[in-house]
Amino acid sequence: MTTTTDRTAGLRAARAKDSHDKRCRARAAVHTLETAGTPVTAAAIARTAGVSTWLVYTDGMREHLEAARRRQAELNPPVSTAAPGAKPAPVTPASLRTDLALARDEIRRLRAEHDRLRHRLRLQLGAEIDGPDRAELITRVADLESLARQLLAERDARTAEADVAQRRITDLEDDLTAARESLRRVIKDNNRP
Repeated sequence: MTTTTDRTAGLRAARAKDSHDKRCRARAAVHTLETAGTPVTAAAIARTAGVSTWLVYTDGMREHLEAARRRQAELNPPVSTAAPGAKPAPVTPASLRTDLALARDEIRRLRAEHDRLRHRLRLQLGAEIDGPDRAELITRVADLESLARQLLAERDARTAEADVAQRRITDLEDDLTAARESLRRVIKDNNRP
């Protein structure tokens, strides 16, 4: 029993140490991004620290993110694209949700385009790999042209032979018709009293 308890305690300790290390890296990433003047976002922190964005939004980390954003906003107030003298539009949760929905749609569209282009590239590369090389195709075409010429010559020879045979048949039919007519006359002459 104590072995299982020891293992469980060891796993918990390792998990706690790993969590502590990730949080330290995330806080260091917030500081690094802020001092570099890079906008502090959850994605940027996660990418820099090598952690998930989920960790950045957890209690204890979210406060560091929001504080860094406030400090950056105080140092660099946003530049308004509105008309001079007009109040900038307030940032509301609804507008943030709309921006998020638009960003997700754009990501979805870009992923679909990426997949389509990747598929076309895969087909093109497959065709290049599977396709015969140019020299082989030229040789194959020359062989096919030679075979076509040979077959045409044989066809012409067979046509000439067929014409000769047809004339011979016609001559033989004429001879046969003449021989039958002659035989009828002979039979007719011999049958007369």
